[in-house]
Amino acid sequence: MIRSCILILAAANAASFVCAQENPQTAPLKQAYESIKNNFTKAAEQMAEDNYSFKPTPELQNFGQRVAHIADSNARTCGAIKGERKSVGAAEKTSKADLVSALKESFDYCDSVFNSLTDADAAKMVQMGRGGARPELSTLWGLVVHDNEVYGTMTVYMRLKGVVPPSTAERAGRMGRGRRE
Repeated sequence: MIRSCILILAAANAASFVCAQENPQTAPLKQAYESIKNNFTKAAEQMAEDNYSFKPTPELQNFGQRVAHIADSNARTCGAIKGERKSVGAAEKTSKADLVSALKESFDYCDSVFNSLTDADAAKMVQMGRGGARPELSTLWGLVVHDNEVYGTMTVYMRLKGVVPPSTAERAGRMGRGRRE
């Protein structure tokens, strides 16, 4: 049994190594996307419903609005790459269930874009509204950077409400610690 598990893990590792060799420009992007998608989704699920209306200061958006912003932004960006106008309508939603659903829908929609991306697509130009045309690779890196930026601010919201952000909890678990960092 253990030998079988080791062989399966070795095969999976080899496959990911081969994929990374075939697409050295896009493989790191796909890893970064999976990381932020997981952290963002876990954060949205982890925050309590009553904290979705929380904002640290009056001039900031509340937690739910931050989730909605990413859901709508993801759909819009991936839609542009697909040559479509896509919206998940998250800005009009207020309940946790509706916002988490819209967020997951946006990531599901983007999954096909990231999963089909190859280095050959990296230079393909994408029309991004008033921003003009940009290469697909930089457009998708922009999405990942933007999602990470918003996730970073949302971790402050979470900490102010006594919630350990998923990225910190995961890192503490890997390091064998249960304390907050």
